[in-house]
Amino acid sequence: MSAPTLFAVALSALPVVAAAEAVSTETPTVSLGPVKRAALSAELFAVALTDRDPLLALAAARLRRAVFGTEVARVPERDGPAPEGAATPPVTWQDMLDTAVALAPGDPVIEGLAQDMRMARTKGVVSGKVYSISRIRAGGEDTYRPLEYEGNAYAEVYVEGRGATDLNVKVFDSAGRLVCSDTDVSSIAYCGWRPAANDLFSVVVFNTGADETSYTLITN
Repeated sequence: MSAPTLFAVALSALPVVAAAEAVSTETPTVSLGPVKRAALSAELFAVALTDRDPLLALAAARLRRAVFGTEVARVPERDGPAPEGAATPPVTWQDMLDTAVALAPGDPVIEGLAQDMRMARTKGVVSGKVYSISRIRAGGEDTYRPLEYEGNAYAEVYVEGRGATDLNVKVFDSAGRLVCSDTDVSSIAYCGWRPAANDLFSVVVFNTGADETSYTLITN
């Protein structure tokens, strides 16, 4: 996603307040599904931490509020011994709000925006999305199968690590053919594809980094 698009989404994610009246009403809004929102909120939050920007942290929280649906228990097939540590839940939108306030101590505008968001009712609650939390060892490979997807319906898989290690994801159909992959250097990975027919798919998560980490897997 380009920097202008990322910035536009960040602006559209913030609440409308008097302090933001200078922002043009012509600012475009971007329609995003829950899985895409999860990815974008993670990217925004990472930038917020790097730049120490409380407004970006608020935007990340706004996007993340309705991301996670129902938690399910999924035990992957592992290519080696199980990791030793306990799985850590994903960063929540409340965590992001706390971070925004911490980045601007004593700022009444940031504190007010964070409080408004805590009090507001969540809109667009996720339906049909499930997530699981697991842990993967350094250099490890976790396989989830079989996951059934409907033909001609857009399918999505999202992986978000709780740490700085590099996570990748690949999706294979029932014949073992690769249908989607995300192997860039990042702690998040996304795959989206449209099956031609009902089929069972395998999702493989790779930790190519040097550290064991927790991660969240979201599927629809």
